[in-house]
Formats: sequence, structure tokens, C-alpha cells
Amino acid sequence: MEKILQHNGVRMFYTVEGEGSPVVLMHGWGCTHETVQSISDVCQKSHKVYSVDFPGFGVSTEPDVSDGAWGVEEYTQMIERLVETEGITNPILIGHSFGGRVAIVFASRNSVDKVVLVDAAGVKPRRKLKYYIKVYSFKLAKKWFNLIYGKAGASERIEKMRSRRGSSDYANSSATMKAILSKVVNEDLCHLMPKIKAPTLLVWGKNDTATPLGDAKKMEKLIPDAGLVAFDDCGHYSFLDNRAGFAAVLNSFIN
Repeated sequence: MEKILQHNGVRMFYTVEGEGSPVVLMHGWGCTHETVQSISDVCQKSHKVYSVDFPGFGVSTEPDVSDGAWGVEEYTQMIERLVETEGITNPILIGHSFGGRVAIVFASRNSVDKVVLVDAAGVKPRRKLKYYIKVYSFKLAKKWFNLIYGKAGASERIEKMRSRRGSSDYANSSATMKAILSKVVNEDLCHLMPKIKAPTLLVWGKNDTATPLGDAKKMEKLIPDAGLVAFDDCGHYSFLDNRAGFAAVLNSFIN
């Protein structure tokens, strides 16, 4: 079943499949509910699965950022609204990558049955010297461009620099989503992890470079009841790289 939730001026698309106790499934940045369909297929054999297109992805509309870019908080409020609207109680949360950020915030302040974090974001990366050189080069370039080209011309040239040097996620995003991405990637959620009281499964690819295995090990230490399963020869999409292994681990945990 396909449904639409309207909240804070946003239309969020989601699907409802299966029967049983509720699972809320949340995809990663640049993805849609279709990306995590294989996870839904495992869960809906024994559970009722609510799988979302986050605002700004799939067929959901982009957030209104006139009052400032959305952060993980606003996305979490959207999921809280979904849970309230559907009358969901004590769900299992499953979040991949960015969806893991929302799962962490939600579980830190709401009652949930279990949490599954798949190659999840939420640990602010340690920055190398190269990163700070790039940041300050942008700042210096922005000052020079403002002097030479004016504000409008400077913004256009800075955006071209970011698109060339930034991540593919950033380059492929609209202006609105670029502003949101710039905000959320710098949000460190480690302080919320000890507040997650539900049993938590961490599933990771050992070759994940987007959210390294070290992030998972840190989450395992900070979340009181957490366990980690790491797959060899898998990257940031471990649930696709090792479908059979992932399905077995997930099915065992949620049942």
C-alpha cells in the first residue's frame, strides 16, 4: 500500500507491507525506499513494514528551508509524526546510513522494541589536515571572489568548486538538499547513543569507507545493549553486498 503523510509543508511518501508488529525502515542519503526493498522483503514475512522516502528523495517533496536547512532533528520529527499518525507503538527501527542517524535520535527519546543500524552514520569523522586545508581554501577563495566578482558571481564560482571537489552525494543534490547535507554530515550523535535502551544490532561492511568499521565499534561501546556483525568483502551497502548473510542475521534478530 502506498501512502502520503503531510507535515510541516512536506509530502512524505511511504509504503506499508506485511502483517505483524511494526518495523519502520529508513534509507540512506541519495536513496529511496526502493534501495532498501530487500530489507523490507525479509521483514514483511513476519512484520508490518513502513518504508519511507525521506523528504527530498524519491517522490517525497523537498523541505522548505526558508527558515534554515533541516537537520537530523527535523527528519526525526517527520518519522515521529508518521508513527503518531499510523498509531504505531514500540516499533523496530531499521536505518541505513543517513537513516541510521534518524534511528539514533528517535530511539534516544522514544520507546522502541529493537534498533538495527546498517552501515549507519552518526559519528562525526576525524578530520585530516587535507580536510582543513580544503575548508580554509574555500573560505579564502570566497573572500577573493566577493572582491573580484561581487556576491552573485562569487556564489556561482564557489558552488562550481564544491561540485568539482565535493562528494558525489553533494554534486548530485539540489541547492536545498546540498544545504541539508552540509548540515547533517557535521552532526555528531555520540552523546545520544547511551540513551538508547533497546537491543541494538549493528551490521557493517568491513570495507565501508563512507562510515568506517571504527564508527560501528564506537557505537557498540556507547549503546548499552549493542552487538556488531561485520561482513568481509562488503562496503557501505552491506545488505546488498551480502544479501544472504544479511537476511539471516536480520531475521534472527527481529524474530
